[in-house]
Amino acid sequence: MTATVTSVSSFSVTVQPSGRQFSAQADETVLAAGLRQNIGLPYGCKDGACGSCKCKKISGSVTHGTHQSKALSTEEEAAGYVLTCCATPQSDLVLESRQVTEAGAIPIKKLPTRVSTLTRLTDDVVLMQLQLPANDNFTYRPGQYVEILLRDGARRSYSMASVPQAGAGLELHIRHMPGGKFTDHVFGAMKEKEILRIEGPYGSFFLREDSDKPIILLASGTGFAPIKTLIEHLKQTGSSRAISLYWGGRRPSDLYMDSWVQAQCETMPTLQYIPVVSDALPQDVWAGRTGFVHQAVLQDHPDLSGYQVYACGAPIVVDSARRDFCATAGLPEEEFYADAFTSEADKQQG
Repeated sequence: MTATVTSVSSFSVTVQPSGRQFSAQADETVLAAGLRQNIGLPYGCKDGACGSCKCKKISGSVTHGTHQSKALSTEEEAAGYVLTCCATPQSDLVLESRQVTEAGAIPIKKLPTRVSTLTRLTDDVVLMQLQLPANDNFTYRPGQYVEILLRDGARRSYSMASVPQAGAGLELHIRHMPGGKFTDHVFGAMKEKEILRIEGPYGSFFLREDSDKPIILLASGTGFAPIKTLIEHLKQTGSSRAISLYWGGRRPSDLYMDSWVQAQCETMPTLQYIPVVSDALPQDVWAGRTGFVHQAVLQDHPDLSGYQVYACGAPIVVDSARRDFCATAGLPEEEFYADAFTSEADKQQG
């Protein structure tokens, strides 16, 4: 008796205007197929929640899996937009995505790391330093993130908070999410020298260096982590681009590396720092800017048509910034780069 072999259809996916092309099986998402073939499509959560992978479908058809309406609304889907992280192809596709990365993107690796230091920055933020294997060259673009692989198969995602340097390891900023499986351990029983397994690098949040436009860096809370790497990279490369950092928090203590930023301003004449606090209490004795951080940007820069913006933090901050910057300040949509999560610790619910 001969067994019947069921074949899975394969479809061609073309991304314009780059012309990059790859194949996708009918049972895998467009994003998964692209990553499998080292095609650097933009993405963030890979779970249909953040909308970072949204792009325009020029031709073809897809079926969308479960996703949140804030990431892709019914109206947007009807207009031909797709979320590549949860869209499976039903035919050959042509997509428009101006953020696709070049050929030869950095390959994704899985490797062990050792916790070398745990430094409490505030009551609920820890700086974790991870030591990488001595014989392994782990490279990434400043702004990208890694996934920590837990023993039960769960994953927790954190942006690197330092630029790649030989022997320097990885710096992560971890906010405590009470009740979170991983962060409860970090703020409780975790000791130095513990072994963690990571996989990465992931994400399309990194500096576009083919431009000399001035840069707005927008961060809220621990969304500062990848923004910190962009500042370090710009300093390291001696960039002459004008940089304005707007970092927002509810209380001054949320700006947990304020002194570090102040020190960078002293050595980087191109860097301007504007901290913004929304809910300062009298005992904070806060004399700086107040209100919503993205509104502070608009107050200072009513015309953003000639800028690039890099934003990371709470979805409400990033979504409001994208909407208002493009609608009222003339920022080109393709010049807004974002990594939106409730916090770095909440990419995968703590």
